[in-house]
Amino acid sequence: MEHVDVVIVGAGASGGVAAAALASRGFGVVCLEQGHWPDRADYPGQRITYELEARKQWSASPNVRGRVEDYPIDDSESAIAPLMFAGVGGSTVLYAGDWPRLVPSDFRVRSLDGVADDWPISYADLLPFYERTDIAFGASGVGGDPAYPGGAEPPLPPLPIGEIGHKMARAHDELGWHWWPATQAVLSAPYKGRTPCVQFGACMQGCPEGAKASTDLTHWPDAVARGARLLTGARVSRILTNSSGLATGVEYVDPDGRWHSIGADAVILAANAIGTARILLNSSSAQHPDGLANSSGLVGKRLMVHPFANVTGYFADDLESWQGHVGAKITSYQFYETSSDRDFVRGAKWSLAPTGGPLNAAMPTRAGENNWGPGHHQHVRRHLGRSISWGIFGEDLPDEANRVTIDARLCDSSGIPAPKLTYAVSENSRRLLDFHIARASESLRAAGATDIATESLMRYSGWHLLGTARMGTDPATSVVDQYGRCHDVPNLHIIDGSVFVTSGGVNPTSTIVALALRSVEHMISRRMDEKVPA
Repeated sequence: MEHVDVVIVGAGASGGVAAAALASRGFGVVCLEQGHWPDRADYPGQRITYELEARKQWSASPNVRGRVEDYPIDDSESAIAPLMFAGVGGSTVLYAGDWPRLVPSDFRVRSLDGVADDWPISYADLLPFYERTDIAFGASGVGGDPAYPGGAEPPLPPLPIGEIGHKMARAHDELGWHWWPATQAVLSAPYKGRTPCVQFGACMQGCPEGAKASTDLTHWPDAVARGARLLTGARVSRILTNSSGLATGVEYVDPDGRWHSIGADAVILAANAIGTARILLNSSSAQHPDGLANSSGLVGKRLMVHPFANVTGYFADDLESWQGHVGAKITSYQFYETSSDRDFVRGAKWSLAPTGGPLNAAMPTRAGENNWGPGHHQHVRRHLGRSISWGIFGEDLPDEANRVTIDARLCDSSGIPAPKLTYAVSENSRRLLDFHIARASESLRAAGATDIATESLMRYSGWHLLGTARMGTDPATSVVDQYGRCHDVPNLHIIDGSVFVTSGGVNPTSTIVALALRSVEHMISRRMDEKVPA
């Protein structure tokens, strides 16, 4: 059996960051990725059918997309459908590129609000890694946002906020409410051999220009050049262990159905909060009957997905709101922190985004509204270019009842048992969203909206998968330590969104990669102390 220094499972955001860091320090690295290298020439944004393809071939839902490399997920008992992408770059291939950070209070929810738990680290601990990953990914933005403490400016200037951004910014100025140009992992200028955004408006089906940062562009070329090996079409079934309780490698299957094992001194899981929990639970044995690294009983539990609401305003003027990058033009943190005069704790970030092109306007809405019939042309005229939407990401407090388990009746195409999600929106989240919907409606009316439509909970919004292997200092109440090292299996590391203690109310990718860089650099610094299998 081949043996290497480190095996990484997953070539997405955190896996790419880990591989580049390890390879730069001379580690022998193999990464196993169940998907394949994406082909930018195949991204649908350059075709007039891209909005149709986004509903099937390029859907963010693996259950809808149904590619061979995807695994099915039983989400029949989940209020929100999970979204992800299998391939080099992982879900960064399909994300919008929004690049906010958690705010300092997000790390201290128990201390400040008496719910959930505090993280074992602070915003200040993560700040240097936020700033370094901003540079690595090529973040575009402007410093000085009063919602955050001071720090380095993003490496690139902000993207244009467009007419919709200017209109809403003026309204918030009149209301006295916070707004700021959104930071995006999308290039506003040439950077490190990549070209800037040309405003395709199809970011969530892959960026044909390569302006949106995905790790197949930002990290993997360098990692491979430095000696890291990336095996695609390699679906990991379980982690192998020895009698001493250490990880000895992984077992995986290739596209031809052949099974392989690869040994390693250390194993890193970077498979997202569903995929990582699935592998740990599928790695059960006589020694680990409840799954690997699960003496706390928390593997798969405390799933957080950010309940998402959408509030759309309709305007008399053509605002060209179909145009531009899909990530936020501007953001608002006006109602992000807990306030004693509300009947819920924590808050939400608002993101102002384009509202889609002609096919999106013509097709039935995500809420199920049918737009065909005599009023079809009027409907398209009303929506296309004349609507503005606030997307609301609500804080999702951890609940052990929200969880990932193994569905013994459902398997992927390789016969590996698939995950099942059980997730319900909490009363706190429902009250939080209702409040924010009302405030966002007020914002849009202040900007001159003639009508308001709301989607109070978007089912297909499970982009942010967090919390199923939380970090902490006590092995009885957490799965990993503050650096992602498993309490039960000291040479097994988890560096994806699984380790989040609380969700915050922002897009998590910037925090995921900052945590990954911090964790891997700590692993490198203590390599002489790492427990390895004999």
